Amino acid sequence: MLTWLQYLLLLFLLRFNTATSQSIIKTLPGYPGTLPFKLETGYISVGGEDEVQLFYYFIESESDPRKDPLLLWLTGGPGCSGFSGLVYEIGPLAFDVADFDGSLPSFTLNPYSWTKIANIIFIDSPVGTGFSYANTSDGYSSSDTKSAKDNYMFLRKWLSIHPTFVKNRLSIAGDSYGGKITPMVALEIAKGNEAGLEPRMLLQGYIVGNSRTDANKDDNEKIPYAHRMALISDEYFELAKSSCHGEYVNPDPNNVHCSYALQLVKQNYNYVSSYVWANNETVQEALHIRKGTITDWKRCNKSLTYEDNVESVFKDHQLLIAKGFQALAYSGDHDMAVPYMSTLKWIRELNLTVDEAWRTWTVGGQVAGYTEKYKKNQAYLTFATVKARKSF
Repeated sequence: MLTWLQYLLLLFLLRFNTATSQSIIKTLPGYPGTLPFKLETGYISVGGEDEVQLFYYFIESESDPRKDPLLLWLTGGPGCSGFSGLVYEIGPLAFDVADFDGSLPSFTLNPYSWTKIANIIFIDSPVGTGFSYANTSDGYSSSDTKSAKDNYMFLRKWLSIHPTFVKNRLSIAGDSYGGKITPMVALEIAKGNEAGLEPRMLLQGYIVGNSRTDANKDDNEKIPYAHRMALISDEYFELAKSSCHGEYVNPDPNNVHCSYALQLVKQNYNYVSSYVWANNETVQEALHIRKGTITDWKRCNKSLTYEDNVESVFKDHQLLIAKGFQALAYSGDHDMAVPYMSTLKWIRELNLTVDEAWRTWTVGGQVAGYTEKYKKNQAYLTFATVKARKSF
Protein backbone atom coordinates (compact mmCIF):
# COMPACT_ATOMS: atom_id res chain seq x y z
CA MET A 1 0.00 0.00 0.00
CA LEU A 2 1.51 3.33 -1.06
CA THR A 3 1.60 6.18 1.42
CA TRP A 4 0.30 9.52 0.17
CA LEU A 5 3.92 10.80 0.09
CA GLN A 6 5.06 7.84 -2.01
CA TYR A 7 2.07 8.37 -4.29
CA LEU A 8 2.95 12.03 -4.82
CA LEU A 9 6.56 11.08 -5.52
CA LEU A 10 5.43 8.47 -8.04
CA LEU A 11 3.23 11.03 -9.81
CA PHE A 12 6.13 13.48 -9.96
CA LEU A 13 8.51 10.88 -11.38
CA LEU A 14 5.97 9.78 -13.97
CA ARG A 15 5.37 13.39 -15.01
CA PHE A 16 9.10 14.12 -15.13
CA ASN A 17 9.77 11.06 -17.29
CA THR A 18 7.15 12.11 -19.84
CA ALA A 19 8.20 15.74 -19.70
CA THR A 20 11.93 15.17 -20.02
CA SER A 21 13.85 12.47 -21.84
CA GLN A 22 17.31 12.20 -23.35
CA SER A 23 18.93 9.58 -25.54
CA ILE A 24 22.50 9.22 -26.79
CA ILE A 25 22.46 8.38 -30.51
CA LYS A 26 25.51 6.48 -31.75
CA THR A 27 24.29 5.52 -35.22
CA LEU A 28 21.86 7.03 -37.71
CA PRO A 29 20.20 5.56 -40.79
CA GLY A 30 22.01 6.98 -43.79
CA TYR A 31 25.41 7.25 -42.08
CA PRO A 32 27.80 4.28 -42.32
CA GLY A 33 29.16 3.14 -38.96
CA THR A 34 29.36 5.01 -35.66
CA LEU A 35 28.85 8.77 -35.66
CA PRO A 36 32.19 10.59 -35.22
CA PHE A 37 30.60 13.03 -32.75
CA LYS A 38 28.37 12.79 -29.69
CA LEU A 39 24.69 13.28 -30.53
CA GLU A 40 21.90 13.47 -27.98
CA THR A 41 18.21 13.91 -28.72
CA GLY A 42 15.39 14.51 -26.32
CA TYR A 43 12.38 16.45 -25.12
CA ILE A 44 12.16 19.26 -22.59
CA SER A 45 8.73 20.32 -21.30
CA VAL A 46 7.76 23.98 -21.00
CA GLY A 47 4.55 25.87 -20.34
CA GLY A 48 2.49 26.42 -17.22
CA GLU A 49 1.38 22.77 -17.14
CA ASP A 50 4.36 21.25 -19.00
CA GLU A 51 1.98 20.94 -21.95
CA VAL A 52 4.61 21.80 -24.58
CA GLN A 53 7.26 19.22 -25.43
CA LEU A 54 10.20 20.81 -27.27
CA PHE A 55 12.41 18.36 -29.17
CA TYR A 56 16.12 19.02 -29.62
CA TYR A 57 19.33 17.66 -31.12
CA PHE A 58 22.45 18.30 -29.03
CA ILE A 59 25.91 17.82 -30.51
CA GLU A 60 28.96 18.14 -28.29
CA SER A 61 31.95 20.08 -29.53
CA GLU A 62 34.41 17.91 -31.43
CA SER A 63 37.24 19.84 -29.77
CA ASP A 64 36.89 20.38 -26.00
CA PRO A 65 33.23 20.11 -24.86
CA ARG A 66 33.94 21.20 -21.30
CA LYS A 67 35.69 24.43 -22.30
CA ASP A 68 34.16 25.31 -25.67
CA PRO A 69 31.11 27.62 -25.79
CA LEU A 70 27.52 26.41 -25.72
CA LEU A 71 25.18 27.66 -28.46
CA LEU A 72 21.41 27.48 -28.63
CA TRP A 73 20.53 27.56 -32.35
CA LEU A 74 17.16 28.94 -33.43
CA THR A 75 16.22 28.16 -37.04
CA GLY A 76 14.05 30.56 -39.06
CA GLY A 77 10.46 30.32 -40.16
CA PRO A 78 8.81 30.59 -37.75
CA GLY A 79 8.29 26.85 -37.83
CA CYS A 80 11.51 25.52 -39.42
CA SER A 81 13.05 22.55 -37.64
CA GLY A 82 16.39 22.67 -35.87
CA PHE A 83 17.26 19.67 -38.06
CA SER A 84 17.33 22.07 -41.01
CA GLY A 85 20.04 24.09 -39.27
CA LEU A 86 21.88 20.87 -38.48
CA VAL A 87 22.04 19.42 -42.00
CA TYR A 88 21.67 22.45 -44.27
CA GLU A 89 23.58 25.12 -42.40
CA ILE A 90 26.04 24.76 -39.51
CA GLY A 91 25.90 21.13 -38.32
CA PRO A 92 28.31 18.21 -38.90
CA LEU A 93 26.07 16.29 -41.30
CA ALA A 94 24.92 17.08 -44.83
CA PHE A 95 22.82 15.09 -47.26
CA ASP A 96 24.55 13.47 -50.22
CA VAL A 97 22.37 15.27 -52.75
CA ALA A 98 24.35 14.12 -55.80
CA ASP A 99 23.54 10.43 -55.20
CA PHE A 100 20.01 10.87 -53.86
CA ASP A 101 17.56 8.70 -55.87
CA GLY A 102 14.38 9.06 -53.84
CA SER A 103 15.14 6.25 -51.39
CA LEU A 104 16.52 6.82 -47.87
CA PRO A 105 19.19 9.51 -48.37
CA SER A 106 22.74 9.15 -47.09
CA PHE A 107 24.92 11.62 -45.20
CA THR A 108 28.32 13.12 -45.74
CA LEU A 109 30.35 15.00 -43.12
CA ASN A 110 30.55 18.77 -43.14
CA PRO A 111 34.19 19.79 -42.55
CA TYR A 112 33.11 23.36 -41.74
CA SER A 113 30.63 22.47 -39.00
CA TRP A 114 30.42 24.90 -36.10
CA THR A 115 30.53 21.85 -33.83
CA LYS A 116 34.26 21.71 -34.50
CA ILE A 117 34.60 24.44 -31.86
CA ALA A 118 31.24 24.68 -30.08
CA ASN A 119 28.56 22.63 -28.33
CA ILE A 120 25.27 23.25 -30.14
CA ILE A 121 21.64 22.64 -29.22
CA PHE A 122 19.41 22.60 -32.31
CA ILE A 123 15.84 23.08 -31.10
CA ASP A 124 12.50 22.46 -32.79
CA SER A 125 10.80 25.68 -31.75
CA PRO A 126 8.13 27.05 -31.51
CA VAL A 127 5.73 24.24 -30.58
CA GLY A 128 4.47 22.44 -33.69
CA THR A 129 7.87 22.70 -35.33
CA GLY A 130 9.68 19.52 -36.39
CA PHE A 131 9.13 16.86 -33.72
CA SER A 132 7.95 19.27 -31.00
CA TYR A 133 4.34 18.88 -29.94
CA ALA A 134 1.79 19.82 -27.27
CA ASN A 135 -0.33 17.62 -25.03
CA THR A 136 -3.36 19.90 -25.46
CA SER A 137 -4.89 21.69 -28.42
CA ASP A 138 -4.49 25.04 -26.66
CA GLY A 139 -0.81 24.27 -26.15
CA TYR A 140 -0.17 24.69 -29.86
CA SER A 141 -0.87 28.42 -29.77
CA SER A 142 2.33 30.45 -29.79
CA SER A 143 3.72 33.89 -30.57
CA ASP A 144 6.98 35.81 -30.64
CA THR A 145 6.82 36.58 -26.92
CA LYS A 146 5.70 33.06 -25.93
CA SER A 147 8.35 31.46 -28.12
CA ALA A 148 11.07 33.56 -26.49
CA LYS A 149 9.87 32.64 -22.98
CA ASP A 150 9.52 28.94 -23.93
CA ASN A 151 13.07 28.88 -25.31
CA TYR A 152 14.36 30.52 -22.13
CA MET A 153 12.55 27.98 -19.94
CA PHE A 154 13.81 25.19 -22.19
CA LEU A 155 17.39 26.33 -21.68
CA ARG A 156 17.03 26.63 -17.90
CA LYS A 157 15.64 23.09 -17.70
CA TRP A 158 18.19 21.73 -20.16
CA LEU A 159 21.08 23.12 -18.10
CA SER A 160 19.57 21.76 -14.89
CA ILE A 161 19.86 18.22 -16.29
CA HIS A 162 23.21 18.95 -17.99
CA PRO A 163 25.02 20.62 -15.08
CA THR A 164 28.47 20.06 -16.61
CA PHE A 165 27.61 22.76 -19.19
CA VAL A 166 26.45 25.41 -16.71
CA LYS A 167 29.96 26.89 -16.59
CA ASN A 168 30.38 27.02 -20.37
CA ARG A 169 30.23 30.41 -22.08
CA LEU A 170 26.78 30.73 -23.62
CA SER A 171 25.61 32.37 -26.84
CA ILE A 172 22.16 32.44 -28.42
CA ALA A 173 22.24 32.18 -32.20
CA GLY A 174 19.73 32.13 -35.01
CA ASP A 175 19.05 33.17 -38.57
CA SER A 176 16.19 34.67 -40.53
CA TYR A 177 13.06 34.64 -38.31
CA GLY A 178 15.10 32.79 -35.68
CA GLY A 179 17.33 35.85 -35.64
CA LYS A 180 14.32 37.87 -34.51
CA ILE A 181 13.71 35.58 -31.52
CA THR A 182 17.44 35.39 -30.67
CA PRO A 183 17.83 38.82 -28.99
CA MET A 184 14.50 38.29 -27.21
CA VAL A 185 15.79 35.03 -25.66
CA ALA A 186 19.14 36.64 -24.80
CA LEU A 187 17.30 39.45 -23.02
CA GLU A 188 15.20 36.93 -21.07
CA ILE A 189 18.44 35.28 -19.91
CA ALA A 190 19.96 38.61 -18.92
CA LYS A 191 16.87 39.51 -16.90
CA GLY A 192 16.81 36.07 -15.27
CA ASN A 193 20.44 36.42 -14.23
CA GLU A 194 19.77 39.89 -12.83
CA ALA A 195 16.87 38.45 -10.83
CA GLY A 196 19.13 35.75 -9.38
CA LEU A 197 17.35 32.82 -11.03
CA GLU A 198 19.15 29.47 -11.13
CA PRO A 199 20.96 28.10 -12.91
CA ARG A 200 22.82 31.30 -13.66
CA MET A 201 23.82 31.29 -17.31
CA LEU A 202 27.17 32.60 -18.50
CA LEU A 203 25.70 34.59 -21.38
CA GLN A 204 28.46 36.15 -23.46
CA GLY A 205 26.35 37.48 -26.31
CA TYR A 206 24.38 36.50 -29.38
CA ILE A 207 24.70 35.79 -33.10
CA VAL A 208 22.16 36.64 -35.80
CA GLY A 209 22.30 35.82 -39.49
CA ASN A 210 20.20 37.63 -42.11
CA SER A 211 17.93 38.22 -39.17
CA ARG A 212 14.42 39.56 -39.14
CA THR A 213 14.48 42.72 -37.04
CA ASP A 214 11.69 45.02 -38.20
CA ALA A 215 9.30 43.51 -40.74
CA ASN A 216 8.50 46.68 -42.67
CA LYS A 217 12.05 47.97 -42.74
CA ASP A 218 13.49 44.56 -43.66
CA ASP A 219 11.09 44.04 -46.54
CA ASN A 220 11.51 47.59 -47.74
CA GLU A 221 15.15 46.86 -48.57
CA LYS A 222 14.33 44.01 -50.95
CA ILE A 223 13.79 46.17 -54.03
CA PRO A 224 16.93 48.33 -53.59
CA TYR A 225 18.87 45.10 -52.94
CA ALA A 226 17.46 43.41 -56.05
CA HIS A 227 18.53 46.42 -58.07
CA ARG A 228 22.08 46.30 -56.63
CA MET A 229 22.27 42.60 -57.53
CA ALA A 230 21.15 43.35 -61.12
CA LEU A 231 17.98 41.31 -60.64
CA ILE A 232 15.84 44.19 -61.86
CA SER A 233 16.71 46.80 -64.44
CA ASP A 234 17.67 50.41 -63.80
CA GLU A 235 14.48 51.41 -65.61
CA TYR A 236 12.15 49.38 -63.36
CA PHE A 237 13.98 50.40 -60.17
CA GLU A 238 13.92 54.10 -60.99
CA LEU A 239 10.24 53.85 -61.86
CA ALA A 240 9.48 52.16 -58.51
CA LYS A 241 11.70 54.58 -56.60
CA SER A 242 10.14 57.68 -58.06
CA SER A 243 6.56 56.39 -57.95
CA CYS A 244 6.61 54.80 -54.47
CA HIS A 245 8.86 57.39 -52.79
CA GLY A 246 10.90 54.68 -51.06
CA GLU A 247 7.87 52.91 -49.54
CA TYR A 248 7.60 49.46 -51.14
CA VAL A 249 5.91 47.45 -48.37
CA ASN A 250 2.82 49.51 -47.58
CA PRO A 251 2.46 51.92 -50.48
CA ASP A 252 -0.50 54.24 -50.90
CA PRO A 253 -3.24 52.00 -52.42
CA ASN A 254 -4.40 54.95 -54.49
CA ASN A 255 -0.97 55.35 -56.06
CA VAL A 256 -1.59 53.47 -59.30
CA HIS A 257 1.86 54.34 -60.68
CA CYS A 258 3.54 52.71 -57.67
CA SER A 259 1.32 49.61 -57.92
CA TYR A 260 2.20 49.24 -61.58
CA ALA A 261 5.92 49.64 -60.88
CA LEU A 262 5.87 46.98 -58.13
CA GLN A 263 4.13 44.53 -60.44
CA LEU A 264 7.03 44.89 -62.83
CA VAL A 265 9.68 44.01 -60.25
CA LYS A 266 7.89 41.11 -58.47
CA GLN A 267 8.60 37.79 -59.54
CA ASN A 268 11.97 29.67 -54.91
CA TYR A 269 14.64 25.32 -52.49
CA ASN A 270 14.24 21.66 -52.80
CA TYR A 271 14.52 19.91 -49.44
CA VAL A 272 13.13 16.55 -50.49
CA SER A 273 15.95 14.61 -48.79
CA SER A 274 15.02 15.86 -45.33
CA TYR A 275 11.34 14.94 -45.76
CA VAL A 276 12.16 11.40 -46.93
CA TRP A 277 14.67 10.90 -44.11
CA ALA A 278 12.79 12.40 -41.15
CA ASN A 279 9.47 10.70 -42.02
CA ASN A 280 11.11 7.27 -42.17
CA GLU A 281 9.95 5.01 -39.32
CA THR A 282 13.44 3.58 -38.73
CA VAL A 283 14.86 7.09 -38.51
CA GLN A 284 12.24 8.15 -35.95
CA GLU A 285 13.01 5.06 -33.87
CA ALA A 286 16.72 5.88 -34.00
CA LEU A 287 16.02 9.46 -32.86
CA HIS A 288 13.73 8.14 -30.06
CA ILE A 289 10.72 10.11 -31.29
CA ARG A 290 7.64 9.47 -29.17
CA LYS A 291 5.29 7.33 -31.24
CA GLY A 292 2.14 8.97 -32.53
CA THR A 293 3.13 12.52 -31.66
CA ILE A 294 4.14 13.63 -35.18
CA THR A 295 2.56 11.88 -38.15
CA ASP A 296 3.87 14.13 -40.91
CA TRP A 297 7.26 15.79 -40.29
CA LYS A 298 7.86 19.01 -42.20
CA ARG A 299 11.10 20.93 -42.51
CA CYS A 300 9.08 24.13 -42.12
CA ASN A 301 5.55 23.96 -40.72
CA LYS A 302 3.63 26.77 -42.35
CA SER A 303 0.36 25.95 -40.60
CA LEU A 304 1.40 26.95 -37.09
CA THR A 305 -1.01 28.75 -34.79
CA TYR A 306 1.44 31.59 -34.38
CA GLU A 307 1.08 35.31 -33.73
CA ASP A 308 3.75 37.67 -35.02
CA ASN A 309 3.14 39.99 -32.09
CA VAL A 310 6.48 41.84 -31.95
CA GLU A 311 6.87 44.25 -34.83
CA SER A 312 10.48 45.16 -34.11
CA VAL A 313 13.28 43.85 -31.85
CA PHE A 314 15.47 46.90 -32.42
CA LYS A 315 15.07 47.91 -28.75
CA ASP A 316 16.16 44.42 -27.66
CA HIS A 317 19.41 44.95 -29.56
CA GLN A 318 19.79 48.35 -27.92
CA LEU A 319 19.28 46.92 -24.43
CA LEU A 320 21.68 44.01 -24.95
CA ILE A 321 24.40 46.32 -26.25
CA ALA A 322 23.80 48.70 -23.34
CA LYS A 323 24.24 45.76 -20.93
CA GLY A 324 27.65 45.03 -22.45
CA PHE A 325 26.94 41.84 -24.42
CA GLN A 326 28.90 40.97 -27.55
CA ALA A 327 27.09 40.53 -30.86
CA LEU A 328 27.81 39.15 -34.31
CA ALA A 329 25.46 40.00 -37.17
CA TYR A 330 26.31 38.24 -40.43
CA SER A 331 24.59 38.31 -43.79
CA GLY A 332 24.87 36.09 -46.81
CA ASP A 333 25.17 38.71 -49.53
CA HIS A 334 22.87 36.71 -51.83
CA ASP A 335 20.01 36.57 -49.35
CA MET A 336 16.93 38.43 -50.51
CA ALA A 337 14.60 37.27 -47.71
CA VAL A 338 16.33 39.69 -45.31
CA PRO A 339 18.95 41.60 -47.36
CA TYR A 340 22.29 42.61 -45.83
CA MET A 341 21.30 46.25 -46.48
CA SER A 342 18.51 45.88 -43.91
CA THR A 343 20.90 44.50 -41.28
CA LEU A 344 23.37 47.30 -41.91
CA LYS A 345 20.61 49.87 -41.57
CA TRP A 346 19.48 48.81 -38.06
CA ILE A 347 23.08 48.41 -36.92
CA ARG A 348 23.89 51.97 -37.96
CA GLU A 349 20.74 53.21 -36.25
CA LEU A 350 22.23 51.95 -32.96
CA ASN A 351 24.63 54.92 -33.17
CA LEU A 352 27.68 52.92 -32.11
CA THR A 353 31.28 53.99 -32.58
CA VAL A 354 33.13 52.40 -35.50
CA ASP A 355 36.02 50.45 -33.97
CA GLU A 356 37.31 48.83 -37.17
CA ALA A 357 36.42 50.35 -40.53
CA TRP A 358 34.90 48.43 -43.45
CA ARG A 359 37.39 45.90 -44.82
CA THR A 360 37.60 42.50 -46.46
CA TRP A 361 38.00 39.30 -44.49
CA THR A 362 39.65 36.31 -46.10
CA VAL A 363 39.83 32.52 -45.92
CA GLY A 364 42.79 30.78 -47.49
CA GLY A 365 43.92 34.00 -49.10
CA GLN A 366 40.58 34.58 -50.85
CA VAL A 367 38.03 37.27 -50.06
CA ALA A 368 35.13 35.66 -48.15
CA GLY A 369 33.20 38.86 -47.45
CA TYR A 370 33.37 42.26 -45.82
CA THR A 371 33.27 43.26 -42.18
CA GLU A 372 32.97 46.27 -39.90
CA LYS A 373 33.24 46.38 -36.10
CA TYR A 374 31.43 48.73 -33.73
CA LYS A 375 31.66 49.35 -30.00
CA LYS A 376 29.90 50.97 -27.10
CA ASN A 377 31.69 50.91 -23.75
CA GLN A 378 32.49 47.22 -23.16
CA ALA A 379 30.16 45.91 -25.86
CA TYR A 380 31.23 45.08 -29.40
CA LEU A 381 29.07 44.37 -32.42
CA THR A 382 30.66 42.85 -35.50
CA PHE A 383 28.94 42.90 -38.88
CA ALA A 384 30.12 40.57 -41.65
CA THR A 385 28.94 39.63 -45.10
CA VAL A 386 29.52 36.16 -46.51
CA LYS A 387 30.02 36.09 -50.27
CA ALA A 388 27.51 34.24 -52.41
CA ARG A 389 25.58 32.85 -49.42
CA LYS A 390 21.99 33.06 -48.29
CA SER A 391 20.18 31.94 -45.15
CA PHE A 392 17.65 29.12 -45.05
